[in-house]
Amino acid sequence: MSTTQTAARGVRPGSSWTSMGSSRTPALGLVIRYTMLTVTALVVLVPLVWTVLSSFKTELELAARPPRPLPAEFSFNNYTGALESFAFGTYLMNSTIVTVGATILTLVINTMCAYGLAKYNFRGRNFLFLLVLATIMVPLQVILIAVYQVAAQLGLVNSLWGMIIPPAATPTGVFLLRQYMLGIPDELIEAARIDGAGEFRTFLRVVIPLCGAPIAVVTIFSIMWRWNDFLWPLIIAQDQSKYTLPVALAQFNSQLIVPFNYILAMSVVSMLPVIIMFLFLQRYIVLGIASSGLK
Repeated sequence: MSTTQTAARGVRPGSSWTSMGSSRTPALGLVIRYTMLTVTALVVLVPLVWTVLSSFKTELELAARPPRPLPAEFSFNNYTGALESFAFGTYLMNSTIVTVGATILTLVINTMCAYGLAKYNFRGRNFLFLLVLATIMVPLQVILIAVYQVAAQLGLVNSLWGMIIPPAATPTGVFLLRQYMLGIPDELIEAARIDGAGEFRTFLRVVIPLCGAPIAVVTIFSIMWRWNDFLWPLIIAQDQSKYTLPVALAQFNSQLIVPFNYILAMSVVSMLPVIIMFLFLQRYIVLGIASSGLK
């Protein structure tokens, strides 16, 4: 076949039917890399897929040995039965209020702190920034008693505010936002000040619109942390009406006869908001972290 006939048929010279415009064989390193990524993705997805499929199984099917991968019938009886014996609406509302409130407060505190550490020159600024970063290495278990005592003195025990306010400031968010704000030209801020804008208006109208990517990253992280948080809500909430979904599911798991089929169904429902949010906003994680200078 001539080159003219090949081009007329829409096939590039030197290409084969197995290629996308090039007959060059992929490098061995590239094949190994994609194989490892595919295997890793499957390993991560297997527990999630198993949970979703098992949420449709009956208790007898869950106890069967060897276990079957698929349920005998895809019925929503587990979901309806769990909703009838489980105050899901109350716990879902508590988790939503805590997650939204804590995320908003986290964004307000972290953006202001990052702006001060990035754009204000004062003595001890670098030391203060290092001190903020050092708190990343302090686990919650170390300061749990002290934080609880402070919350008790402020009257935050057994309230949703007690789950929102104490964990609001996150050093990871301050770091990401501060690193990004360092790249904002100081001339923009000086021009806003010359035009008569105050410090808060400069921060709100100039700096914040330029930090969309890192703010999205901090928002995603905060939603995932607060929605899945278990230890602090377990300690601060002493009434079942104040429980969040993770705490309520753990309590559901402590019954004399554990209804694993109901627990799996409610676990799937509790995972859906985070999974949907992550699928829609996942590109901001890569963009925000890359632009913040985190390697």
